[in-house]
Amino acid sequence: MPLPALIIIDMQQGMADPAAGERNNPQAEDNIGRLLDAWRNAEAPIVHVRHISRTPGSPFWPGQQGVEFQPRFLPAPHAHVVEKNVPDSFINTGLERWLHVRGINRLVVTGVSTNNSVESTARTAGNLGFTTQVVADATFAFARDDYAGNPRSADEVHWMALANLDGEYAQVVDTAAVLTQMDV
Repeated sequence: MPLPALIIIDMQQGMADPAAGERNNPQAEDNIGRLLDAWRNAEAPIVHVRHISRTPGSPFWPGQQGVEFQPRFLPAPHAHVVEKNVPDSFINTGLERWLHVRGINRLVVTGVSTNNSVESTARTAGNLGFTTQVVADATFAFARDDYAGNPRSADEVHWMALANLDGEYAQVVDTAAVLTQMDV
């Protein structure tokens, strides 16, 4: 059985800026790096997703330093790069077609932020029929207020987003489980 595609969402320099706010999972980048190394060693499919903002002045506006990939997550020449303008990596990007053309029906999703681009992408993947895993310790979220105005920690935001996905749209796993499945 072919290996799933590794989807790395929005690991751009703007996400590493402390001005982005309180976040959780400080080990997320290391875990994404471990998965990326395993996929590269296995010559398995990798998709790097980059957010390109439609809002002038955004750190993710074209030409800004924040839009660039973090150095450790620079795509290799054979990796597929998807540029998106909304949180969902499938909307207006051709990602679904790219996966289908290659016969890929299983995805491992990592990146940022858990409650935004990761959750949106995983929901669509599940709805489109892809067998999807979201790697809890290879994703992270930022603190934010809930709809009632109550402050929520980055951990609360992260774990609620994962709860929204698990069993409905995706299976939530950790890095060790993914690497064990790959037998690396």
